[in-house]
Amino acid sequence: MGKVKLLLLLIILIAAILRLWGLGTIPPSPDWDEAALGYNAYSIMQTGRDEYGKQFPIILQSFDDYKPALYAYLTMLPISLFGFTTFSVRLPSAILGILTVLAVYFLVEELFDKWKPKNWENAFSILALITSFLLAISPWHIQFSRVAFETNAGLAFNIFAVLFFLKGLKKPWFIPFSVVSMVLSLNVYQSEKIFVPLLASALVVIYRKEFFRLPKRYIITSILVGIILLAPVVQVILTDKNSLLRAKGVSIFNEQNEIVHSSQLKYLQDKNSQNLLGQLLHNRRIVYIIEVLAGFFSHFNFNWLFMRGDIARHHAPHMGLLYLWELPFLLYGIYKFLFSDFTRKTKLFLFSWFLIAPIPASFTSGVPHAVRTLNFLPTFQIFTAIGVLSAFLYMSENKIFRKFLSLKILPFALIFLIVGFNFSYYLDQYFVQQNYFSSEEWQYGYQQAVAEAKFLENKYQKIIVSNQPPLDQSYIFFLFYLKYPPSMYQHEDVHNTAGFRENHAFGKYEFRPINWNKEDKNSKILYVGRPNDFPNEDKKFLKVINYLNGEPAIVIIEG
Repeated sequence: MGKVKLLLLLIILIAAILRLWGLGTIPPSPDWDEAALGYNAYSIMQTGRDEYGKQFPIILQSFDDYKPALYAYLTMLPISLFGFTTFSVRLPSAILGILTVLAVYFLVEELFDKWKPKNWENAFSILALITSFLLAISPWHIQFSRVAFETNAGLAFNIFAVLFFLKGLKKPWFIPFSVVSMVLSLNVYQSEKIFVPLLASALVVIYRKEFFRLPKRYIITSILVGIILLAPVVQVILTDKNSLLRAKGVSIFNEQNEIVHSSQLKYLQDKNSQNLLGQLLHNRRIVYIIEVLAGFFSHFNFNWLFMRGDIARHHAPHMGLLYLWELPFLLYGIYKFLFSDFTRKTKLFLFSWFLIAPIPASFTSGVPHAVRTLNFLPTFQIFTAIGVLSAFLYMSENKIFRKFLSLKILPFALIFLIVGFNFSYYLDQYFVQQNYFSSEEWQYGYQQAVAEAKFLENKYQKIIVSNQPPLDQSYIFFLFYLKYPPSMYQHEDVHNTAGFRENHAFGKYEFRPINWNKEDKNSKILYVGRPNDFPNEDKKFLKVINYLNGEPAIVIIEG
């Protein structure tokens, strides 16, 4: 077991390097959600209130997204230790990502501790090591462990919850920790409000005999802990109608959803023409069912998983969410998992997890969606690890491979080369090419723009900053990089109208659309905007800030 512990330590070291190296500069800039979480954490630290003046909020109004606030609170300690920087804002996610790799090792051991192929006593430990290693190098997991995306914290808490639950079936004092982890997950990301209850139900139903044999005091204590910790969240949801505004906005049940709107028009046409079949097919309930099913199955799309992913911020350039070399092992692993002598409860639970993971995203637009389905992990890695280990066992035991040494060595050498190439390609795409190819998607350029505006601000009466795409929510980046005092910002009434596209202002800064032909050219004003905000004025630019691919991102001009 000493070798197993040493290998586990090495895997954790690899996970740490892949999640911490260049954390503040790769990706090249925080996106608006990261900046918002960071500034709200900074604001609460300074004043006890978020940017809108709400005292110790459970939910952040931010952009009318109404984000659960837990990640902002997790960010406070790194900010106090390392300063208010991008690195500090991303650090909780990176640390939780590393801890997740460790937790997955123990989780797999718990799930497969009765698996002993050919009397191989430590097979479950080897399987756990392979799974942890696959998660440590997973493009999907690395992508979200290196940014302040709350979904990664939700995944970590879910894995902790399952691990504590399984351990609690043997040592009941773990059960309350499982409940605490679930509540933390519910407080960190909106999708968890659907995923966590489904996952918890699967655990209780599948392991009901073991669970209800536990001493009642542990079950009652866990229920009471859950009720107490959930009470503030429930209160906010019941008393603040805006708390689920973001969830409603991306829901396919939103009346403004294009597909639903189209089906309603078709239904009216069918009704007027007395087309009964059309009325049935275009009935919005049928449309909802079709859309949910389409959204669900879209998350098993080969191109999305292995080739292209979705939007640029969710994957490395020219890469999917999983390595292409994993595909044959994944399919073989699922086959072996189904038909090998794993326990029935392990099979039921893992497949339940696998099928529950895409359900929250299935009710939303913009699918498939890598953020809302991060809870697929570590099921993909577990199935792939089973495939890898089963393939190794087959080649080790097959008479032909045993007879001819070359037949045994060549497949391993070929697999090693393919895996090594795919991994090296990923490292280059993520750590080198991403900043070049995807800096626009990461809203690069604000740090330089803010520094220049700060340097020049004493020369001007006012600084006007565009808030139009791709400079959406520019105000939060200026708050972030200026470290603008939250106590001052909270007392400036002009920002309190809120809204995703609303204008904001503080100090000398105004954030609104720039109409160059109608701007006051006689006043001493500095403008920060997009190149196309200033037609035919390129020779007058005081500063041009380029994306990392050389294309102009932000320009600064005197009015």
